[in-house]
Amino acid sequence: MSAGQPSVLIVEDEPSQREVLAYNFEAEGFSVRTAADGEEGLLLISEEAPDLIMLDWMMPGVSGIEICRRLKARSETRNIPVIMLSARSEDVDKVRGLETGADDYVVKPYSIAELMARVRNQLRRSRPATVGEKLSFEDITLDAETHKVYRGETAIKLGPTEYRLLSTFMEKPGRVWSREQLLDRVWGRDIYVDTRTVDVHIGRLRKALMKSGGEDPLRTVRGAGYALG
Repeated sequence: MSAGQPSVLIVEDEPSQREVLAYNFEAEGFSVRTAADGEEGLLLISEEAPDLIMLDWMMPGVSGIEICRRLKARSETRNIPVIMLSARSEDVDKVRGLETGADDYVVKPYSIAELMARVRNQLRRSRPATVGEKLSFEDITLDAETHKVYRGETAIKLGPTEYRLLSTFMEKPGRVWSREQLLDRVWGRDIYVDTRTVDVHIGRLRKALMKSGGEDPLRTVRGAGYALG
């Protein structure tokens, strides 16, 4: 996964559908992984949780409904948005999909434009900075569309890494992020960086946020990591 990009996992057994979805998600700036069946999908999710999952209902082996049920039963994956894709258009099927835990249900054939609008709607809830939302915490404002950060009325200058760190913290204030989790989210899994590098950039972020005064908004949790607030 490339740092800063929203990531999607497409679990779809039809090669043509899988390729079309992958092409369109990549064109929209997503980091894309694909799985041809449910077992492979579950394996990829266990290796690296994506920001969003596109899940076909009808697949050989483990069905999309069963995958969704398992994901929503586990605390580690419960909050990942799942969009169910299905040729089943009856209301009873939609209700079953949503009751299983799917966050949205899209009937095939679907419009790519509508699908992407639904995807952005889900990400607006789970990773708002990736869709250009403005985030606020106490007197700190991060405008993800213009990539500008303010503390009160004062503009804060941040490097790219510090910006991504702050964005991560502001999407989930109060959450404690371990150094390993911050490495995955901010630097990406494909790049080897020592965990001590996280401490260096946290220090730079703190310095920038406190340059014009104000209390330190970042909290160090001994043995666990860092949090905003």
